[in-house]
Amino acid sequence: MTDLLITGPRNAETVLVLAPGAGAPMTSPWMGRVAELLGEAGLRVARFNFSYMAARVAMGSRKPPPKAEALIAEYDAALARISAEAGAGKRILIGGKSLGGRVASLGAQAFFDAKRISGLVCLGYPFHPPKQPHALRTAHLLGLTCPTLIVQGERDPFGGVEEVAAYGLPPSIAVAWARDGDHDLAPRRSSGVTLEDNLAMAAGEIARFAERCAQTV
Repeated sequence: MTDLLITGPRNAETVLVLAPGAGAPMTSPWMGRVAELLGEAGLRVARFNFSYMAARVAMGSRKPPPKAEALIAEYDAALARISAEAGAGKRILIGGKSLGGRVASLGAQAFFDAKRISGLVCLGYPFHPPKQPHALRTAHLLGLTCPTLIVQGERDPFGGVEEVAAYGLPPSIAVAWARDGDHDLAPRRSSGVTLEDNLAMAAGEIARFAERCAQTV
């Protein structure tokens, strides 16, 4: 288990556990800005690296990540540690960027059934590899009852608006669309919106989702 990076108000009622994507660590500018905006929205954010990413940071290696399923135990360990440090009475949400969100989603139903979490947040979910629309990573999502929010770019090559609409996702999963966003929610200059606009939208949607999770407890 790697070190934790904690940001946001100490008195926050909700703690969001976030794991980064496959290509950048928890300290990336993107993850940092998202955590900052979530803190401003009243959430406490606990970031962590999977061990393969921690090794990349420490050794400068470029070893590819393991399969998502092989990382569930690491997420479980991070959740246990963060929950213990947060203390009783805190509401816990889990999630991450891309691969981090996918790993969280693979464990979410078991964690939710065990009352360890109140919901799941995925930022740029990798519904399929780019240019491989039939290699879907949605089977486990179709039976998900854990409250879930996916924030997705409208032109994400891992799953855009028209594709996701056809997946038949259950009502437990809400999707918030970042206008003209790519996999990092970044829009084109011609779109009339900025990355900051889309990240602020994402933070607002996550904060409202946390409030909805609080009301269903």
